[in-house]
Amino acid sequence: MKKSHAGALVLACLSAPCLANTDCGNAQTQLEMNQCAAKEHEAADKELNAIYAAYRKSLDAKSKAALAKAQNAWIKFRDLSCAFETMGPIGGSIYPMESGLCLAQKTRARSEEIKKLSACEEGDLSCPGR
Repeated sequence: MKKSHAGALVLACLSAPCLANTDCGNAQTQLEMNQCAAKEHEAADKELNAIYAAYRKSLDAKSKAALAKAQNAWIKFRDLSCAFETMGPIGGSIYPMESGLCLAQKTRARSEEIKKLSACEEGDLSCPGR
């Protein structure tokens, strides 16, 4: 799940030293807002990785391979979709924030999709890999 707009994280830190302890509840500058969006995406990605790993353990080998293929395709979709959706501010100081927020939102949505898949009852034939 680590494939993402790493550039957004880098851009957030180019104009000043990264603020390790940015108070995201009180971000005042664009740099702080960019860093908070990057942190939000990082947290969403970490959560997705945990949910994905737990779900993967419940699947048979064939389903694990299919899930990995689907997840890799989803990562490409997410990244391309956010790149498209945030084209307007490319090159501007707000771009890292917009990109990070888009990536975080789509990543949280994917986490919810996988949670629903993992909540399938055993024996439900509509559940993949069960």
